[in-house]
Amino acid sequence: MRSIGDRKGCKGWVSHSLAFVATMLVAGLQFLFSPAWAGYELPPGERITNLPHIPRSMPNKESYENYDPVIGRNFDIKNFWMRADLRVRPEFRNGVCFGGGPPTAGTCNTLAGARANTPAFANGGGQTKAANDFYVQQWVRLGIGYDLSPDVNFYFEIIDSATWGGNGNPNNAGNGGDALNHNCAQGSVNAGQANNGGGCRLGVRAAYVLVRNLAGVQGLSMKAGRQYVIFGNHSLFGHFDWANTGYSHDGIMFQYSTKVFDSYLGWFRNSETDILQGQPVGSGGANVVQAGNGHPDGGSDVDMFIFYNQLKTIPGMVFEPYYVLYLNQLPTGAANNNGLGAGVNGGTIGTPKQGNQVRHMIGQRSELRKGNWDAILETAWQTGRMGDPSAAAVNPQQRNLTINAWAFRSWLGYTVYEHKWKPRLAVNLDMASGDGRANCNTGTAAGQCRSANTFENFFPTNHIHMGYADVQAWKNMVAPQLNFQARPSERDHFEIWYMNMNLQSSKDCWYRAGQGCYTFSNSNNAHIFTGGYLTANLPGSPSNQSWGFVQLWMNF
Repeated sequence: MRSIGDRKGCKGWVSHSLAFVATMLVAGLQFLFSPAWAGYELPPGERITNLPHIPRSMPNKESYENYDPVIGRNFDIKNFWMRADLRVRPEFRNGVCFGGGPPTAGTCNTLAGARANTPAFANGGGQTKAANDFYVQQWVRLGIGYDLSPDVNFYFEIIDSATWGGNGNPNNAGNGGDALNHNCAQGSVNAGQANNGGGCRLGVRAAYVLVRNLAGVQGLSMKAGRQYVIFGNHSLFGHFDWANTGYSHDGIMFQYSTKVFDSYLGWFRNSETDILQGQPVGSGGANVVQAGNGHPDGGSDVDMFIFYNQLKTIPGMVFEPYYVLYLNQLPTGAANNNGLGAGVNGGTIGTPKQGNQVRHMIGQRSELRKGNWDAILETAWQTGRMGDPSAAAVNPQQRNLTINAWAFRSWLGYTVYEHKWKPRLAVNLDMASGDGRANCNTGTAAGQCRSANTFENFFPTNHIHMGYADVQAWKNMVAPQLNFQARPSERDHFEIWYMNMNLQSSKDCWYRAGQGCYTFSNSNNAHIFTGGYLTANLPGSPSNQSWGFVQLWMNF
């Protein structure tokens, strides 16, 4: 009886199952062949009304169909363009610290030794091998652009910045070295370079939309996104393409151009403390903990505002007045030079992009070209308030120092255009202020901080102004220069460049091109760069430094 009952039950179940499957097949076929769902290709005049909300800053698929087409029907290959370049550069530098061992966090000597008038190498000097560097860097940049219309352009540029052999672990243990790793370094194994180790090679150099004739206003344009910011002769804002990464800025820039003047107004965020890079959403907690009270601070950001103008009314001459506001709301001492703590070999007045400051800069650049003559004059003055690095632990948000910094740059050149080689002879004088108490620290012989007069060099291409060896920044310096160059052919360039480097303040640092402190200055040094500067600030008998490179650069 049980088996008969089971068979009857099975028969009923099978019949119901077949009916259910048939129903689902019909429904599925209707779904698959419904024109309302076939790639959202709707008959003319019909609309989808029952779709759920799609949270993509636009209410539903219909609304952004034209901006994100399923089949790309808005794409026109004629409006697509691209650019790319490859650069390989072997580079050597002998005597990085003028006879001493390798620098520690970029600095050759110690602040304590400079203050005590007992020069000492930062790494122990004679206990380590003299720093002689040789390495090969390479970059590949790929830029992709699309012109949606004559007035709307999208641009995206990726960069692969590589150091040969730099992937993986520098110790090259097992398969942890460069050969089996293709993106990031695992970090420096040298404790003294802990802040400089570990990095990824692939990045985004630019990603923006450019809109011309914005809102129908002829000559008004807007560029929003990650972008190059370049003005004048790169003295303060340049691409710094000599570096293997270069400068880019996240923000928005408006430009208004006429026949007689151009004006630029931009806002750029240099540091964001509300959310980490690459996070899916915000409001998840700050990524920086404010020093002093231990609480996350979502307002400690770094912003830069630029108002730059170019007047073209005088024939053969341009006049460029500008104003820059640098607002750094990070705690005092947060932006330490090369990661060194405030009052301990770092966190000095001259630290680039020092935390807790409001810096105003007013300046001008004038350029004249008349016949065979050319001349450039640029002056800048900075004022504002900044926190005392030596008092950071007491009050990290007090701005008790007054900024009073300045810089001066001039070039005068004569080019013989009538000669086939176009020889040019030029003279130059560069100056920028330092601060006699730049290395101040409460309770030490250096005394308390009272001023912040070291010039802020911002984001320059110093390589084209301070010599190719990159040992000088436009801060705390006086440098007369003499330059001769010629072009034997359209592809060849010959140049001899002499530069006499001096300090504007004998008690401030010597700042190299990266704007960090190269050597701390002896507090009693009175003769600067007359043959005794290195002897007074480094032990023993410092030796010369030599540097050179070979470069291959291809682009299309």
